[in-house]
Amino acid sequence: MQEQYVIDILEKLKSGEISEYYVKKEDFMEFRQFLVKRDDFKHFRGIGQRGGDVLFQYLEEPRS
Repeated sequence: MQEQYVIDILEKLKSGEISEYYVKKEDFMEFRQFLVKRDDFKHFRGIGQRGGDVLFQYLEEPRS
């Protein structure tokens, strides 16, 4: 997974251009390394799916 691709996805989630993004289990750790570097990291919610995949959404209010 390329860094610029992940950044583009995260920006689209933030802007509302897309409402959610599905990350496969095998791509999760690579995706996460770019996500945790963001200042708005707490605005992203990852919902674990059966099999280890994760569905990400952007929240207006940061999670606690």
